Amino acid sequence: MTYAIIETGGKQLRVEPGRFYDIELLSAQPDEKVSIESVLLVQHNGEVTIGQPLVTGAKVEGTVMRQLRGRKVLVYKMKPKKKTRKKRGHRQEITRLMINSISLNGSVLASEAETSVTSEATTEVAQESAE
Repeated sequence: MTYAIIETGGKQLRVEPGRFYDIELLSAQPDEKVSIESVLLVQHNGEVTIGQPLVTGAKVEGTVMRQLRGRKVLVYKMKPKKKTRKKRGHRQEITRLMINSISLNGSVLASEAETSVTSEATTEVAQESAE
């Protein structure tokens, strides 16, 4: 299994090809391709490449699925014995990103097409063994 740890929106996230993730808002429109260059770690077939702080030549490419807003976060401030209360809240802006591929030094280590083919093959093998 190939995965990478990327940094986006001030947070670190473990990503795999063929899966989607909710990250901080990106300035990209839906169905637009995005490449993330701030890759901290890449793992491919047991071989781990760790950056100091970033892996040189590593890139994660994805497609923006849609822009949405997260759940409401309530912020309640109160000072006891002072009759002071403030109730406020906000909804965080989120981008849903589908990871297409992970590449290192120009060669694609894993892509969405490869993961879907292997998952279909394992499904077929499981069905045949069940019969």
